[in-house]
Amino acid sequence: MAVLSVTMSEENSVSDDLKRQAATFYNSTERERTNHTPCWRFWEKRRLIVALLAFFGFFNVYALRVNLSVAVVAMTEPLQVELANGTIVYVPEFDWSYQTKGLVLSSFFYGYIITQLPGGWLAAKIGGNRMFAIGVGATSLLTLFTPPLAHTSTALLITVRILEGLFEGVTYPCIHAVWSRWAPSEERARLATFAFSGSYIGTVVSMPISSMLAHYTGWPGIFYVFGIVGLVWTTIWWLVVKESPENDPHITAAELKYIQESRGATSINGSRIRHPWKAMLTSGPVWAIVVAHFSENWGFYTLLTFLPTFMHDVFKFQTSQTGFLSAVPYLAMAIVLQVAGHMADWLLKMQILSRTNIRKLFNCGAFLSQTVFMVAAAYAPSVSGCVVCLTIAVGLGGFAWSGFSVNHLDIAPPHASVLMGLSNTIATLPGIISPPLAGSIVTDRTAEQWRIVFFISSAIYLLGAIVYGVFCSAEKQPWVVEVESDASFDTDGASVTTTRGYDNKAMDSSSEM
Repeated sequence: MAVLSVTMSEENSVSDDLKRQAATFYNSTERERTNHTPCWRFWEKRRLIVALLAFFGFFNVYALRVNLSVAVVAMTEPLQVELANGTIVYVPEFDWSYQTKGLVLSSFFYGYIITQLPGGWLAAKIGGNRMFAIGVGATSLLTLFTPPLAHTSTALLITVRILEGLFEGVTYPCIHAVWSRWAPSEERARLATFAFSGSYIGTVVSMPISSMLAHYTGWPGIFYVFGIVGLVWTTIWWLVVKESPENDPHITAAELKYIQESRGATSINGSRIRHPWKAMLTSGPVWAIVVAHFSENWGFYTLLTFLPTFMHDVFKFQTSQTGFLSAVPYLAMAIVLQVAGHMADWLLKMQILSRTNIRKLFNCGAFLSQTVFMVAAAYAPSVSGCVVCLTIAVGLGGFAWSGFSVNHLDIAPPHASVLMGLSNTIATLPGIISPPLAGSIVTDRTAEQWRIVFFISSAIYLLGAIVYGVFCSAEKQPWVVEVESDASFDTDGASVTTTRGYDNKAMDSSSEM
């Protein structure tokens, strides 16, 4: 009996060894297949589909945000009206003063700044995919009501714009909740920056389309078209994008394992997560991100608001020629974002620099360069020289976004949406502070006064570079609260079972990502 027992024990040991070897072979094979999947077959990778839909989501976010800036021109443009006695007069449809027009255009940001932090908190609780859809979908629906409300009263128009800002305020924070589950650590920069670039492409594309719609259909057509497009996108996103890869019935076993092994197998259960507020608010790396986000937005919003006015005051540039000029910085930013995101991930993959040094290099390098080019633009002797300097200054912001904008995911993945809400709340302040400050400086519209505005932006860029360079970290912080979920992955690729009891049958056969 003793001999038989020893024999059975040896057989069990051999069996266990064979199972371990088989599991090791399976994991290495799946990893190899994952790494060699052709890039052009992006539709086979669910995380890339999420990134593509997020790109169009931010495209809609900015199209819905800037459409009024084009529509307001048509709304206040004098129209030919024939009186009862046959007299022809020109009367604007909305006879607004400059103060009223400014209030209508800025009202969006009063709502936008309020929901940044609550949006990040809700995204961590109920899922970033849902909050992103709710934010864009509700804004799209409200956009459809803009024309009738504008005709009813200006107060109602301002109210609906504030409400649109409230819903759009959740979009940036909650996309980090999506990436905390969907983005492998080696691909955070490229996935996040690709999605964010939709904002700038949306601006470049929506402005000329809005002008065409206003010309051929009247200004209400702008809101109806973009509102409907936003609702169509919302429907597609809601049906396709799941809260996490563990919940996606169409993801392959190879891709799921790749994401889990890179991100960590833990999938945060939002209902059980607890945010360490005191630790977060006293963390040096957190405030490095906040200061960097504020600095980047200060320069960007300053140019966004005053570039046409500066060109007119200093170089006598005609207002009718500023359409293309206004789009150039956004286009430069969108292009640089793609390059910077891939470059950051490549440096990380090749282990040329540590993750922290990559974030510092991209962010601080961009800020120091922007400091130089903003000063150069202030002293540029010609229109072309000034435009080149400003376009480079704005475009280099794409490298900064590959630093601070993904840093939340580096230091605290479970809390990334809340941290983005915190940083974007403070980073929205430049849009409120910068315009009146510049207006109080540029009273005589001279080149010398405009240089002060550019010097302030340069100084803030420099401050951002110093603070980020000193306090930045891309390592997971000790105060991060991890919550183990019940989601499990069977290494034979048989199934994935989530906390909702969902059995992912798509895992029954392993295939390439």
